Amino acid sequence: MSELLLRVRNLQVEFDRRPAVRDMSFDLRAGETLGLAGESGAGKSTLARAILRLIDASGGSVEWRGEELLTCSPTRLRALRRDMQIVFQNPLASLNPRMSIADAIAEPLKIFEPQLAAKARAGRVAAMLERVGLNPGMGGRFPHEFSGGQCQRVGIARAMILNPKLLICDEPVSALDVSIQGQIVNLLADLQSEFGTAMLFISHNLAVVRHLSRRIMVIYLGRCVESAARDDLFAKPLHPYSTALLAAASIAALGAQSAAVESAGPPSAGPRSAAPTIGCAYRDRCRHSIAACETIEPPLSEVAAEHFAACHRSREFSDARQVP
Repeated sequence: MSELLLRVRNLQVEFDRRPAVRDMSFDLRAGETLGLAGESGAGKSTLARAILRLIDASGGSVEWRGEELLTCSPTRLRALRRDMQIVFQNPLASLNPRMSIADAIAEPLKIFEPQLAAKARAGRVAAMLERVGLNPGMGGRFPHEFSGGQCQRVGIARAMILNPKLLICDEPVSALDVSIQGQIVNLLADLQSEFGTAMLFISHNLAVVRHLSRRIMVIYLGRCVESAARDDLFAKPLHPYSTALLAAASIAALGAQSAAVESAGPPSAGPRSAAPTIGCAYRDRCRHSIAACETIEPPLSEVAAEHFAACHRSREFSDARQVP
């Protein structure tokens, strides 16, 4: 077994007393990729930021190699962040417009390796630029002189310059042209293979999540509703929301002008702005809901080997020959 890097238990985040992340628990081991899937507003980015303490959690635990992150001192947290880096969704907005890309990539080295000579630092920056597919001679240019895909390569280079043990990718390709998305995904896969970095990959694009991830968690309104190995989830999802996501992805792949998850539920059903206080949060959008869904929130239970689902009918779906 590889080393357990990240252990999240019952993590909760609230905004104005409204839950954004609820009872989130998972483990991540060295070199592993965990995909977080769900539509916009599901709480995926909030979860990532809470793990890194970029926003405050309201409860739960986040352990990094056995050390609690949520209560450690700011000084200790700063030191630990060397091994935990993030690539943001908007590549241009995540770069300082007044800083050349070479300086942006070199900044982590100045912070965490101040003893490094300027010449050696410049050499590492040039090597990393080349590794992500950019000409080292472009290091003196500024972000506005680059395309979105090139800026995202700079963001990846900045995150990987310290060879972190964990890379969190928060929708890293959603703001890019489709023609560029594949290049960035392949770059991330190559870097992970080369450096052995664990990855928490967040996306609403299931095709991308499937390409990179070994395990996948499906999130709905801040709560995990299904967690399974990649192939098991795609072969037979056990939660109606996961089924709806896969159906929407299939529609999009066929070129249809709809990726609406609601298409798998009643025509009048629309997404809630917040989880209900009782019962299943997905019940109003689910064509499989029963009376228990109105009053009892289904727990996340192991239905099959390493396959967890939060649905009152998941065992029934598991025994069925076809996906619900």
